[in-house]
Amino acid sequence: MDQKYHVSSSPHVRSPLTTGAVMYDVILALLPAAVFGVWHFGVHALLIILMSVVSAVLTEFVFNALTGKGNTLRDGSAVLTGLLLALCLPPQVPLYIPYIGAVFAIAVVKGLFGGLGRNILNPALAARCFLLLSFGGPMTRYFADGVSGATPLAAIAAGRSADLVRILTGHAGGVIGCSAIALLLGGLYLLISGGITWQIPVATVAGFSAFMLLFGENMTPALLLAQIAGGGVLMAAFFMATDPVTSPVSGPGQLMFGACVGILSGLLRRFGSSADSVSYAVILANLATPVLDECIVPKPYAFRGREGRPEQPVKTWLPGTAGAIAAVVAVCAALAVGVSMLTGSVVEQRRLAENAETYRAVLPGAETFEVPDGVAEVLDALDGDIYGPYGNIRIDEVITAKDASGNVLGTVVSVTNPDGRDAPISLSVGILPDGTLNGIVYTDLNETPGIGMKVADASFTEQFKGVKADRLTVGGEIDAAAGATVSSEAVVDCVNAALDFWTAHVGA
Repeated sequence: MDQKYHVSSSPHVRSPLTTGAVMYDVILALLPAAVFGVWHFGVHALLIILMSVVSAVLTEFVFNALTGKGNTLRDGSAVLTGLLLALCLPPQVPLYIPYIGAVFAIAVVKGLFGGLGRNILNPALAARCFLLLSFGGPMTRYFADGVSGATPLAAIAAGRSADLVRILTGHAGGVIGCSAIALLLGGLYLLISGGITWQIPVATVAGFSAFMLLFGENMTPALLLAQIAGGGVLMAAFFMATDPVTSPVSGPGQLMFGACVGILSGLLRRFGSSADSVSYAVILANLATPVLDECIVPKPYAFRGREGRPEQPVKTWLPGTAGAIAAVVAVCAALAVGVSMLTGSVVEQRRLAENAETYRAVLPGAETFEVPDGVAEVLDALDGDIYGPYGNIRIDEVITAKDASGNVLGTVVSVTNPDGRDAPISLSVGILPDGTLNGIVYTDLNETPGIGMKVADASFTEQFKGVKADRLTVGGEIDAAAGATVSSEAVVDCVNAALDFWTAHVGA
């Protein structure tokens, strides 16, 4: 009698499925996208993934210890959150960004709401939105083939053609987990293994496609496929919106939820000004999940319908499925417009502020900035191609700087060289109206500390100030940083490309 059996009323359901099994199944499904991202973008992408995952795991461990909760690391949820966040980041962000994002995701979005199963928002996406608002510059600087440039969607929005094959394979640039094929493979694995159901992915893609076909400009099948394959729609459809904690439990509810995600993604992408559309769409739909669960009650296990008793009870205060979809989408659309206006302006202001600081670093006293006449057309014609005989240099931006009185102080030419010693190097070059260099400032430099990073020392960068020459050479006008010859030559190539472009299209 010391050991009593506790028997509940039937029916009894037994299943080997555990939280850990579900989490590690999703992690396995994400591995193709992660492996491709590291292979394509390089070692720094791997460091971002490791930093995000390790930070998420350590944050959960420390949070549990401080709050007296048991060790929950074995369930794999922290690992999954860190991996999802990393795959949603640009491949060259500084390592403090995945660290801050992972801490925010685990400690704030997950931990403060009670831990796994109680958070109302997807932790990884909430952290991404937080990072977009806090670090607009690094979070909106993307790379393709190691070169800073516009994302495929930005190119489409600018009227340029999209290479569908490159978008599908992930070679067109974007976040670390940008390979549509890899995401599809992972998503199909989850569907086949039973890790997710079909309702949310199908409804998300269908809702997005319907909205873009109705309201998109000059929408063709190829362009629609490019819109679906790029910009996070597939990541959301298979991995973010399907989060069992923040999505509805019933099949009809999941269809409504997916439709909300898809329609809101299309709405924000078509009419919004934010740097991201899908992340905000999923977050807003997460907020609607309690309403969907309340208005659509799942049929109980072993439930048998009788005459006058509905098989799938629906709250009488909503006129069925169509009314629920319309009500939820209407509310979320109103929220989405407000969020887009707010975050879009904040991100744009941050980006302009960061760029202005860069311009003033090489042209002190600058107050206003504008693109020189004819330069925009030249950059559009280049379309990200290599410029001149200086290696793999790309011209990113050309800006004329003026003082408060409207006098031209000079030109800032921003360039990227993927052939640094360890990572791509991006910098801005200040050129005075007579062609004299007025200095350089790095916008992206991730060389090896103590070796390649020596090109950041003032003893090296100050050599570019006050020099007037058609072409610089290492060992001639410029002395290489000690022990950093390769990085020094990469920087000099950048400056030479900037001078050449200025001479051909601005100074002339």
